[in-house]
Amino acid sequence: MAISACAALVLGLALSAPAKPAAARALQPVSFESLAGWHEDALADAFAAFHRSCREILDSGRGFAGRPRMGGAKADWLATCKQALALPEAVSDRKARTFFEANFTPLAVTGKDGREGLFTGYFEPEMAGSRTPGGPYSVPLYARPADLKTFGKATAKRLGVPYGRIVDGKPVAYHTRAEIERGALRGRGLELVWLTSPEDAFFLHIQGSGRIRLPDGSVMRVGFAAKNGRPYTPIGRFLVQSGEIPRDEISMQSIRAWLDAHPDRAQDLMWKNQSFIFFREVKGVRPDLGPVGAENVPLTPGRSLAVDHGLYAYGTPVWLETGVPAGRDGALVPMRRLMVAQDTGTAIKGAVRGDVFWGSGERAGEIAGLMQSRGRMTVLLPKALAARLAR
Repeated sequence: MAISACAALVLGLALSAPAKPAAARALQPVSFESLAGWHEDALADAFAAFHRSCREILDSGRGFAGRPRMGGAKADWLATCKQALALPEAVSDRKARTFFEANFTPLAVTGKDGREGLFTGYFEPEMAGSRTPGGPYSVPLYARPADLKTFGKATAKRLGVPYGRIVDGKPVAYHTRAEIERGALRGRGLELVWLTSPEDAFFLHIQGSGRIRLPDGSVMRVGFAAKNGRPYTPIGRFLVQSGEIPRDEISMQSIRAWLDAHPDRAQDLMWKNQSFIFFREVKGVRPDLGPVGAENVPLTPGRSLAVDHGLYAYGTPVWLETGVPAGRDGALVPMRRLMVAQDTGTAIKGAVRGDVFWGSGERAGEIAGLMQSRGRMTVLLPKALAARLAR
C-alpha cells in the first residue's frame, strides 16, 4: 500500500477499529443513461487514469492478487485494456464516453447497509524540509532500516505484529514511535530529509507520501517504504473521549489546531500512536500527478479512488455519486464523477466505501480533511465479466 491509511478517515471518523470487510449483496446492471451527470462529466480525465491502469494491468496484473471477489481475473480485462491502449492517453470527452459505453456494463453496488456508504478523502501534503539538518530543520524522516524484518505467519500471530527485528536470535516487535523519536535509530545514517516540526512529520506519516519544499526551491517527493508493524491508533479517538474536541468536529484540521495550541501535550498524544512509517525518495513521477498508489500507478487528483481491494480489482472504473465539502465554509457540493480504483487503505473496508485522492497543497488538504460524505457507487466492468458477476 502506498498511502498508509487514508488520512481523512483515520484522523476523523476512525474512532474505533476498522470494520471487517463487507461483501456486496448485489451487483445490479443499470444503463449509462440512468447515471445522473454521466453526459456532463469530463470523461477524458477518467480515461487517462484508466489508460495508465491498463499499462500496469497488461504488465504485471498485480491488481488481481488475492482474486478480489468483484474484480475477476487479469484475463477478463485484457481485451478491454488492449483497446484502451490502442488509443492515445489524451482523447476527447466524446471519444472517452464512446469507449466506456462500448466496453463496459455499469453495475449498481448494494452493500450490507444498502446502496449508500461512506466516502472520505486524502491528499499529498506539502511541507518545508531540507536534505541536511540545521536551523529549523530538526525532525527527520527515516528510510527503511535494514534490521526491519517481515515475520512469517506463525511468528506474526504469536507476537501480534507482522514486522519486527531479531534480537539475540529471537524475533521481537520493532521500536515504537516514542522509542524511535527518542533516538532508537539515531546514528545509523537513515535520515532521508529533515522537517521543521514533529507535527508535520506525524501528518506525513498518516498520509504516507508527500512533497517536501527544499530551501533552494526544488521539490523532493517521498513515499511509503515500510512501517514498524506496531498497531495504528487514531489520536482523534483520545481527543473525543477526553472532551477536547466534539465528535462532530473531528477532522485533520481540528486535530492539527489542537496540537499546535497544546505544544506541552502534543508529543505525548502523538506517541499514543505506536505505528511509525519509513519513507523512500520517489523520482520520475510527473508533477501534475500524485504519488504512486497501491496499483503501482501514479494517482490522478480527483480521479483516483482507494477501495477495498478484497472486493475490487485495481483499474476498475467507478461512477461515484456523493458530496464534496468544497462550498462556502465546507458546504457540500454534489459530485458525480467517474473515478478509477488505483489505491487502497487499511480503513477502507466494504462494498460501498471509497477514499478520493484530491492531489496536493492546501486546498486539497482542506477538502480531504473535511470529507465524510454519504454516497453511492456504480462499478463499470467489462461486459463478459459483468454478465458473470451480476446477480
